[in-house]
Amino acid sequence: MFFENTKNNIVALQNKSQKGKINNMKFKNKTVIITGAGQGIGAEIAKIFASRGANVAINDINRQTANKTVEEIVASGGIAKFFPADVTNEQEINNMIKNIIETFGSLDILVNNAGIMATSKTDELSVENWDRTLAINLKGTFICCKAVLAEMKEKKSGKIINISSLAGESGGITVAVDYSASKAGVLALTKKLALEVAGFNINVNAIAPGTTQTPMIEAMSEEQRKTLSAKIPLQRFGLPKDIAYAACFLASEEASFITGATLDVNGGLLMR
Repeated sequence: MFFENTKNNIVALQNKSQKGKINNMKFKNKTVIITGAGQGIGAEIAKIFASRGANVAINDINRQTANKTVEEIVASGGIAKFFPADVTNEQEINNMIKNIIETFGSLDILVNNAGIMATSKTDELSVENWDRTLAINLKGTFICCKAVLAEMKEKKSGKIINISSLAGESGGITVAVDYSASKAGVLALTKKLALEVAGFNINVNAIAPGTTQTPMIEAMSEEQRKTLSAKIPLQRFGLPKDIAYAACFLASEEASFITGATLDVNGGLLMR
């Protein structure tokens, strides 16, 4: 454990962080939870929020990678703690949110990033794999959104950012149908929830990344990667930090009049 679950230690860490490498305190005294933050896009989102002064709650089912993200943030002078929970388990998520609020005193921003992806053809995709993908990518997003609403409604303030995908808008290039369907569902969920909670000053938006340099992409062959990157007008894959900067923007006051929107971060692969 890197931190004791006490407000005194959190205050001490906040004071210590000001002496570290943090130089942008835009999110000072704000608490953000990022699901699936053990690696890839989620880890980068966590690090950039921490670099801007946020208290960062790291969620992932992989304890090893999650703790690595925490260690890197703390080493840079930031504040972070690991909160294990399965996004498909409502009770675990409810307990996690309660623990985060008890630890940091509030919860201001939710980034739903946890997800899985496959590349199976539809006639090769099992019902079990379909159910698993929908459970993590869509059901998990719903459960986490639902879990934070009481806190955000009471404060009449909150930011929810759902990580969808270009595949949810266009159907995708190499991904399987379960992934595309789940990410399209995230976009619809985002719009409906944004409408429901706008009166509570809660902003709900989505980010639709294009092909991004993550372990999922690195698992592809070099030929597959070259074929994909050649189709992107900017001639490169997105970087995790490209998505992280977009998430920080949507969580900031500069985006206070944006809700129910989808921010495309795809290098021009889909233009609207």
